[in-house]
Amino acid sequence: MTSMLDGCAPWPEEFVGRYWAAGHWRGNTLDNLLRGWAREYGPRTALVHGGTRITYAALNRRVDRMAAGFRLRGLRPGQRVVVQLPNVPEFVITVFALMRLGAVPVFCPLSHRATEMSHLVRVTEATGYVGPSTYQGFDHTAMAADIAAQGPFLRRVFTHETPGTSSPYGGLATDPSGCHYFPLASIDAPPVRMPAQSADQVAFFLPSGDTATVPRLIPRTHNDYAYQARAAAELVSLTENDVYLAALPAEFNVNLTFGGPGIVGTLSVGGTVVLAESLEPAACLPVIERERVTLTSVVPATAQLWIDERPTPQADLNSLRLLQIGGAPLPRATAERIGPELGCGLQQVFGVAEGLLTLTRPADPDETVRSTQGRPLSPDDEIRIVDADGKDVPDGEPGELLARGPYTLRGYYRAPDHNARSFTTDGYFRTGVLARRTVDGNLVLVTL
Repeated sequence: MTSMLDGCAPWPEEFVGRYWAAGHWRGNTLDNLLRGWAREYGPRTALVHGGTRITYAALNRRVDRMAAGFRLRGLRPGQRVVVQLPNVPEFVITVFALMRLGAVPVFCPLSHRATEMSHLVRVTEATGYVGPSTYQGFDHTAMAADIAAQGPFLRRVFTHETPGTSSPYGGLATDPSGCHYFPLASIDAPPVRMPAQSADQVAFFLPSGDTATVPRLIPRTHNDYAYQARAAAELVSLTENDVYLAALPAEFNVNLTFGGPGIVGTLSVGGTVVLAESLEPAACLPVIERERVTLTSVVPATAQLWIDERPTPQADLNSLRLLQIGGAPLPRATAERIGPELGCGLQQVFGVAEGLLTLTRPADPDETVRSTQGRPLSPDDEIRIVDADGKDVPDGEPGELLARGPYTLRGYYRAPDHNARSFTTDGYFRTGVLARRTVDGNLVLVTL
């Protein structure tokens, strides 16, 4: 069995050998991949946010310095750190810096509040939190302080301030519970040699997308996530000339924005990632024109909004070649309007934070693209569609979608009771999604 954090379910050795032999897993950590990308694409623009532009070389240097700064402030390899940031450069820098240190980021949507946050801290025993001081009127630092006061884990809070503002909490501080507060901008130190990490270890945790309960934790390893992002980049033929607009939240639970191919996939080929904090057409469409964006990912409601409420004068979207749509079934009427009204290709995507991604292909017939969620990303993705008794149903009939593969988890973190219900005895993940499979192998979601 491959080595992972205690509380994680590893892939059985039979599957480990299969995924290595197929070349899916390559033994390189995500932060070390960034070093290679910086060497190869150094002067190219990696990140854009408003008027800020960061090259690959500068991004890697900032990751090095922030990792050293986190170490100086007491973070250590193996510790977990909740990251709750909007789509700003600091999100990317922080996540890669924590991984470079050997700490484990725990992605947390900005919409999560004390109930979900305290659960994430408790389950992961997170010693750190990185988030905005305040964001859209909500006081994130006060929330973190309340959680720190309730338990023994959270002891370091790093606050991100919007440029031109300052935190009402001031600079370095310590509260009565012993929790230390630091401005994120102060986390900077000369780079030091960090201990080597293993690619079969957990790179970060994603929260489950189930909103009915507190989120469960999904461990994603360096090996499996690097493969997912690389394979997705290859599927859409990403090159260094592509510009990806990250408009959906980077921790979006189908992980499109971070690695489908998203941020990681774009960086892997030397492309440019443009970070946006709003999905509104008046905010995004001018950015597509200005930055010559070629690819972006949205949910169906956003696509409909972009079509219906394009600002006047209309932005020039000629650079946009592909619009990925996931997160919910896409109405046929909206699918038919994408090409004529936005002037780009459509790719339907179904994904879960637990792993499985299905996508339509650029060469698929229009009918397939408009009416299905495509086929699994990997040739080693195994899917089944089963009835209530767990028996496979014929093509065309609906049933629950089950999946296992080289980037789909084998168990939630520290959740043995839930794992017993969510996984079959032979390792298939029960997605809870009702779907049917067409005769040519494409999936059609019946419900989400």
